[in-house]
Amino acid sequence: MSKVSLPRHVHRVVSRGREYFYYQERRGTLHAGERIRLPNDPQTPEFWNAVRQAQGTFGPTPTDTIGALIDAFEVSWATRQRKISKGTQEHYRRYLKPARKAWGDLPARELRPRHVDALIRKIGADKPGAANNILDALKAMVSWANGPVELLTHDPTQGVERFSKGEGHRPWTSQQLAFAEQVFTGTIRRFFFLSRYTGQRISDVVRLSPNDVDDGGFSLPQKKTGVKPWCPIFPELEAEMVTWERRPGPYLLQSSGKSAGKPFSTNQMWKAFDRERKKYSVLSGAVPHGLRANAVIRLRGEGYTALQISDMVGMSVEMVESYSRHADRKASGQAVLREFQERDASQIVKRLESGKRK
Repeated sequence: MSKVSLPRHVHRVVSRGREYFYYQERRGTLHAGERIRLPNDPQTPEFWNAVRQAQGTFGPTPTDTIGALIDAFEVSWATRQRKISKGTQEHYRRYLKPARKAWGDLPARELRPRHVDALIRKIGADKPGAANNILDALKAMVSWANGPVELLTHDPTQGVERFSKGEGHRPWTSQQLAFAEQVFTGTIRRFFFLSRYTGQRISDVVRLSPNDVDDGGFSLPQKKTGVKPWCPIFPELEAEMVTWERRPGPYLLQSSGKSAGKPFSTNQMWKAFDRERKKYSVLSGAVPHGLRANAVIRLRGEGYTALQISDMVGMSVEMVESYSRHADRKASGQAVLREFQERDASQIVKRLESGKRK
């Protein structure tokens, strides 16, 4: 069978060509715990409920609950025909937690759209983005459960509406960009230039290395989506990279503490940026993801299409258009203004030549 990531203390044993699974804490030590036989198929809700029982949840555990359905959905990722990236897996796992908390013991067949709508509205009152992510994760799970696995026969997300997207992450202002370029040094400066001119997420910027350079651009599968864009190394970034010390590994390495010389995690890089941001009031409101918007807007302003930008940045065409909307509207408005000014100037010149106006 396909390889499945097993939880801690669960062991796979092959005997006479057959697989068996057992739960045993401190296996192989003098203090080994009881060896508990588990169901043979780790891709069923029964298997994961047996694991929870072995971990200390005693008594009969239903296998048709929302909690069991989420467990089965997560296990399915390892054997799907269309692979789900690690980033997407983490995303689903995170945003299914509120559903597990709200309805973990509820029989899956009893979950209705009114339940889902109530949860999405409650969370969306303060965090509309999180509410949309929860709904998307639920829809993905329900779509799978209603497929060939036949774990559901209805759609409890039907008719539940998403919240409007809002403006999204704001691009940095020209003042903030100029300030960062002038003041930032060291690792933060590298992070700023890589983010601004590649338009990649923090999770991908911290992984960029010389090994990802491909014929004048960066080619690296994105952690969240698995998409592999080709990001041109623009002259501004190239000029900056020439000044960087040549060494193996990612361009961004930690420089102090116990982790000195080690790569950054996404969270560590965010914290390092946040510490630098707090030093300067001009950077108030600036977030790393805003530089992703700056990269898109710049490319749009130079005349590239949404599809071309999508290929370069690894962002959906819809999201490219969303980030570009303000820039496009501003450019359209300025074009109209220039046309009026030129028309007015032309009319004034004609009147002066006729001698009827001074």
